[in-house]
Amino acid sequence: MEFVVKSAKASTQKTATLILPLGENCLLGSVAQSLDSASAGALSTALKRGDIQGKPGQTLLLHGLPGLKAERVLLVGTGKADELDSRQWRKVVNAALAVIKNLGGGDAAFAMQDVQVKGRDSYARTRLLVEIVADGQYVFDQFKSKKAEPRALQKIILLCDKAEQAGVERAAREASAIATGMAFTRDLGNLPPNVCHPTFLADQARQLSKAYKGVKLDVLDEKKLRELGAGAFLAVSQGSDQPGCIIVLQYNGGKKGDKPYALVGKGITFDTGGISLKPGLGMDEMKYDMGGAASVLGTLKAVLELQLPINLVCLLACAENMPSGGATRPGDIVTTMSGQTVEILNTDAEGRLVLCDTLTYAERFEPRAVVDVATLTGACIVALGSNTSGLLGNNDELIQQLLQAGESAADRAWQLPLFDEYQEQLDSPFADIANIGGPKAGTITAACFLSRFTKKYPWAHLDIAGTAWTSGGKEKGATGRPVPLLTQYLLDRING
Repeated sequence: MEFVVKSAKASTQKTATLILPLGENCLLGSVAQSLDSASAGALSTALKRGDIQGKPGQTLLLHGLPGLKAERVLLVGTGKADELDSRQWRKVVNAALAVIKNLGGGDAAFAMQDVQVKGRDSYARTRLLVEIVADGQYVFDQFKSKKAEPRALQKIILLCDKAEQAGVERAAREASAIATGMAFTRDLGNLPPNVCHPTFLADQARQLSKAYKGVKLDVLDEKKLRELGAGAFLAVSQGSDQPGCIIVLQYNGGKKGDKPYALVGKGITFDTGGISLKPGLGMDEMKYDMGGAASVLGTLKAVLELQLPINLVCLLACAENMPSGGATRPGDIVTTMSGQTVEILNTDAEGRLVLCDTLTYAERFEPRAVVDVATLTGACIVALGSNTSGLLGNNDELIQQLLQAGESAADRAWQLPLFDEYQEQLDSPFADIANIGGPKAGTITAACFLSRFTKKYPWAHLDIAGTAWTSGGKEKGATGRPVPLLTQYLLDRING
């Protein structure tokens, strides 16, 4: 999908479909009023028929209006001006997209420059629009014998005022990169687990490192992990015929010597639960348990597309959690890379085991801050549902940066407490720490576990169990979240 920014008049823009906003009670904005004049009142005449009232998401498609270069005009309701927020804006853009992607025209032009969205200037409004449109074109059909028909819509024109053109162009460029990263993340998540295993993810990382400048790759195989003393990680991977690995990608786009930011992703490419076997119903969705690693790769791809001036380390903890004669048992005690011992009470709490050794390994990069991303706990879905990611950490400044990034990117997180009282739930009579803390506060105690391995740097944990994929039905699939949040966080570090 190509996005082109122009400061041309809407009435003179040649396009298959021109998209105009319509306020509630058929209120025309300044751009729409100018088109009404250019078409000798054709818009006003069409509105008098009462086919649209301007409520958010309503649409009306008009053909062949006189005096305009556009073949069609699509009116899209934006509701009351003082009530249009990011959520409603998403509804408006999706409604327009649902119409134009099924039309025959190869392009469409959005003339939305006089729309005001709460808390968003022209840059932020446009960026969200482009992300929605680009993500809305996503198709995953590589395993279908009959592929989706190629869509006619190939180009989106974004009309804007001359004074805002530079900001709108930057918004389109950054949004396109984020959408590319989201699509990459969704592809990886949607792949079947017999294809997408740890070695496959390492191959994908290798391709990224070859395709872009400034990227260094290192893959820590099980032999190397054994030498490093990664007993917790190996306790998970040892039950599978698929070897596990920690994938390390370093991007040096910033100043030489600047300490990097680090992203750590959970990459359990399939999670049976191990010996603590999950119920069979719905287990197919456990292919998405590598959503953290996929979103880190997607964020890196967005960063590489933009060639951001930042130093970044991405660490992917990749393994398959399977039951076998060689699998870890409940009650086993392992020694982590940090030297701390862990009593494994439940082998289905495996994500924290691969992450804890990866977080310890991250110390050697002396990072400014570390954010780990993981589909870690079902308890987070109970607490926050599928709209909001859980956020915990040991540094208030980092937490606030991520919360603000989520608001800006319309990919929100919510902070949960990490009080010391919760740490007691992880006490073990036989080891330094147990890998589960009982039925209460499961998301918090999982983060408490990880916090034992993150004392040497500012750290935050994003639990994306509810946001990384959509369950069940025809809409089942990876969402690409939290690539927008993570990319915005990195953009803010540059712009700040």
